[in-house]
Amino acid sequence: MKWPRSKLKFIARFGYGDALPADEVQEGPVRVFGSNGPYASFSRPNTGAPAIIIGRKGSYGKVNWTQEPCFASDTTFFIDSATTRHDLRWVYWLLQALRLDEGTEEAAVPGLNRESAYDKEVTCPPPQLQRTIADYLDRETARLDGLVAAKERVLGLLAEKRRALITRAVTRGLDPRAPLRDSGIPWLGEIPAHWNTERSRWLFRERDERSVTGEEEMLTVSHLTGVTPRSEKDVNMFEAETNEGYKICYAGDLVINTLWAWMGAMGVASVNGIVSPAYNVYQPGPRLEPTFVDALVRMPVFAQEVTRYSKGVWSSRLRLYPEGFFEVFFPVPPIDEQRAVVSHIAAETAKLDAMRSATERTIALLSERRASLIAAAVTGQLPSLLP
Repeated sequence: MKWPRSKLKFIARFGYGDALPADEVQEGPVRVFGSNGPYASFSRPNTGAPAIIIGRKGSYGKVNWTQEPCFASDTTFFIDSATTRHDLRWVYWLLQALRLDEGTEEAAVPGLNRESAYDKEVTCPPPQLQRTIADYLDRETARLDGLVAAKERVLGLLAEKRRALITRAVTRGLDPRAPLRDSGIPWLGEIPAHWNTERSRWLFRERDERSVTGEEEMLTVSHLTGVTPRSEKDVNMFEAETNEGYKICYAGDLVINTLWAWMGAMGVASVNGIVSPAYNVYQPGPRLEPTFVDALVRMPVFAQEVTRYSKGVWSSRLRLYPEGFFEVFFPVPPIDEQRAVVSHIAAETAKLDAMRSATERTIALLSERRASLIAAAVTGQLPSLLP
């Protein structure tokens, strides 16, 4: 049987959410929904129950479901039993197949245009079949979501194993039989007895060379990726008219984002380039292998340690200046052992990264399967659902 086609405006009406009244904002039993989902609570609802909440601004086009009465904020549209005569759960799945996030209005703040959404053509099965489709998609997407959740847990375990592998290698070395001693440094704990420890002031020299032309490759520093060329990242930040006077950084130099060091924004450069004058650049001495330094400083526990030597009134505005950095202790294994540690980390993390990539591909395929399943079900392309 061929289903009749209709414009979305004849299927459901989008109600506008409301701004939270400033004079009566208070916490209560009702969840407040914004474009991204629930984010607060309020004393009274402005929708029926259940309800569909659609992002109108911000994360526009995102579709949320709530079984309970809620307060739809002014960044959303909502649909409940008062704004559609069709099965509400079927409407929820139908909206997900329409990719409403692709239709925006031209405005200073992009958002979902209600009239554009209303003009979308959809197929409309009879009421009983709507319920059958909704029940099927509830069941099948729950199964797929469970598989995705399991794979995401695997990603978490792989990331945890990666961190543990690096931490153990750079603080304990590779020989599990090596005798240990107390380093006397709380964050470091026990280290191999033949390793040294040293304040960074005796291991690094601050580099403050400035670019004359500003034409060198621009590097950026992140707590996620360390030091990388800006050209390799999607950076939407204000750029100065000229990079003259920026700090020169050579491959092997340690670069620390002074403002975000407490978050771990530091690492060793693998290429020559320039960095913001607000950053600090340090040249490792001959007792340190730069790649060993990179593995060490990018450990979360090291970021916590440098926070002790940072200055600032608020925790989110702490700054790590050279005088603070030079107070930090480093473990100093023999140089050949540092290189062996780095080689071990590279080999083992390559295996973990391959597993992570395979898991991410599986998640992407499951997500594609989910989207395809929804689209096929709501357009009548699954014979098993047809009478």
